[in-house]
Amino acid sequence: MKFSTFKLMKKEMKIYFYILAFTALAKGMSQGIFSNYFKDAYNITAFQRGIIEFPREIPGMIGILVIAFLASMNDIRVSIFAQILSISGIFILGIFTPKFSVMLVFLFINSLGAHVFMPLSDGIAISLVERNKLGMRMGQFKGTSTAFLMLSSTIVFICFKLNIFSFVTTIKWPFILAGIFSLVVLGLLILLDRIMHHPVIHHKKTKFIFRKEYKFYYILVILFGAQKQIMLVYGPWVLIEILGKKADTLALLTIAGSFVGIFFIPALGRWLDRFGVKKLLYADGISFVVVYFLFGLLTTGYVTGTLSTVGWPVLLGYFMVIIDKISTQMSFIRTVYLKNIAVNSSDVIPTLSLGMSMDHFVSITCAILSGLVWSFWGPQYIFYFAAIISLGNIYVAHKVKL
Repeated sequence: MKFSTFKLMKKEMKIYFYILAFTALAKGMSQGIFSNYFKDAYNITAFQRGIIEFPREIPGMIGILVIAFLASMNDIRVSIFAQILSISGIFILGIFTPKFSVMLVFLFINSLGAHVFMPLSDGIAISLVERNKLGMRMGQFKGTSTAFLMLSSTIVFICFKLNIFSFVTTIKWPFILAGIFSLVVLGLLILLDRIMHHPVIHHKKTKFIFRKEYKFYYILVILFGAQKQIMLVYGPWVLIEILGKKADTLALLTIAGSFVGIFFIPALGRWLDRFGVKKLLYADGISFVVVYFLFGLLTTGYVTGTLSTVGWPVLLGYFMVIIDKISTQMSFIRTVYLKNIAVNSSDVIPTLSLGMSMDHFVSITCAILSGLVWSFWGPQYIFYFAAIISLGNIYVAHKVKL
């Protein structure tokens, strides 16, 4: 996006871009390196890694209840409340190294704030966008998040490499910085609330909505719940547990994926406007099938000894994780699809919230079951399963009428 274009935007749109930027900075300092935190600070097993996803992902299921309970507040003010939760949780994890059970409590608080904010952020974005520029703007939004996630990951990489950051010290500086960036987001949301008077944002009631017209959207979010949890949790865990990689390596892969995404995501937004949702859903589904199947083959090689855990086989593993990060960035296609099929514009945020609950119910189940599969049969079968269920994305792409 050109700077001259940014200067011409209305004030609330500019503020939203800043919100995206600082949210991405906070995410790179926390969510992107949680797996290394769990390993270094608590030395957990693969099965425990799956169990941790319960307090981390259950907020995705109950987030819709929080939003419904706070229905008398507009979406920006609920977002402010969500940021306060997120900040509280991450600062405690940054300042202390509590015992494992206490850590899970504050991990839950941080995650609840983040998950409540997710659908609200998408709803705010959609309400700001001109209808004839939906794909382009969503691409710009996602591209901005990706660029600042790359910046955050670069800081993480350098600081871990130089031993400035560590998860074995009392103070976890990445989490402290994540909390500071989230405080900036909190301030920007307060500013946005003061100047924003949009009927979609300031709705009077958030309802639980389940419509047969949205059945394919529900299928997509359920499939994504399984896919992203398997690769988000166990893709990095292959690198950490089997290949012995640290936070600097994971940060470097995020940098690489984000760098490609800076160019890929805005282009994807333009392709969405040009080619339509149906063709992009096909591309999304095919990318998932290919990535998970190939990563399963690589993991089979690592655990059987067919492939070396040094040299080019490791580089292939890095490459697949990067490709997955790029593929996952296509998730906003589902949001645009929902916007296009919405019976009423007021359905969007409640349906996004319900979709997130479905997504996270599946995520929790898959995380725990995948931990058992890893322990008893081997990690490769987790990824083969993800490849098989990803065929469902291609089926949905075939069935949608857009």
